[in-house]
Amino acid sequence: MGTPCHFALFELKPSFRLDLDQLATRYRELARGVHPDRFADASEREQRLALEQSASLNEAYQTLKSPPKRARYLLALSGGELPLEVTVHDPEFLLQQMELREELEDLQDSADLAGIAVFKRRLKIAQDELNESFAACWDDAAQRERAERLMRRMQFLDKLTYEVRQLEERLDD
Repeated sequence: MGTPCHFALFELKPSFRLDLDQLATRYRELARGVHPDRFADASEREQRLALEQSASLNEAYQTLKSPPKRARYLLALSGGELPLEVTVHDPEFLLQQMELREELEDLQDSADLAGIAVFKRRLKIAQDELNESFAACWDDAAQRERAERLMRRMQFLDKLTYEVRQLEERLDD
């Protein structure tokens, strides 16, 4: 990797537990330094470098800000590349996924805003629990498989949360 580690960019030690306010503050400080407007009078090469740095900074921030992306990044740092899509050998979670999807479809069909709010809170609690479980085991090589399984569950719940938000917006219109 020619690019610096996302954590190093923000002067942080690689960790799952991050102070997101501190991360946002640091991001804004760094972003000001590479903002293209600051390089309006610079050479073409300096402008291009500023643009590249700005893009790298954005990518690093988006990755570290999102728990599932941060989890995936930490696993990739500690043990090489992860396959993007894996058939999850996690029958218990596959069943839970199907149940959650069906529940969301029912809420959508009935346009039940109160039910959607409750569903969203349950997802948030499940995400918090996954985050805690992942934080406790990601850097333990013996629990690598469990950490990868938790990260995939996090990705699923993140996607589902996004779909719930979209549904809320459609129903609010």
